[in-house]
Amino acid sequence: MHGRECVRACFPGAMRLANAKWPASAKMCAVLAKEPLSGGRRTVLDWTMKTLLVPVDFSAVTEKVIEAALAQAKAFRGRVHLLHVIQPPVVGSGEFALPVEIVEEAVNTNKRNALQKLDGRLETFRGAGIECSASTVVGAPDFAILEEAAKIEADAIIMGSHGHGRLYDFLVGSTASGVIKRTKCAVLVIPPADKHG
Repeated sequence: MHGRECVRACFPGAMRLANAKWPASAKMCAVLAKEPLSGGRRTVLDWTMKTLLVPVDFSAVTEKVIEAALAQAKAFRGRVHLLHVIQPPVVGSGEFALPVEIVEEAVNTNKRNALQKLDGRLETFRGAGIECSASTVVGAPDFAILEEAAKIEADAIIMGSHGHGRLYDFLVGSTASGVIKRTKCAVLVIPPADKHG
């Protein structure tokens, strides 16, 4: 037995993974969970991803993230949970502090707008016959994503990267790297469109 036959016989889930239609720009940044499901050595069978968490921020990379999630959900007959994280506005202190009512209204407006946008995305998945749900949360993006992943017992997180650059990531940090460092499930990071091409 050689090549595909060997892979097919030893790791049935591998063929679905290999044959999935991934966007050309997709890069697997953290494929393996930190704790193997098979009690020792990780196998391709452990990669079966049925529950996908898909954080979206409605930036330019969102379309590519949705495409990747759709391909993954189709390949593994999985379900998708879309998440939009709303960062609370900076409140300030002393005479520069924003009134609580203004902060609450800004957050509520952002939630309503996000839910409207998520409704359109839900239809994309449902139209393809994929079970899909959505939610919004308020907080720091990386921690909110990790908390939601644990809550829904996600097998994988499919998210975008903004490609701010190394200096920005060093000074501020990126949401994707924060998630990758702390998660216990697989992460697929979709890079932004090439700025030079």
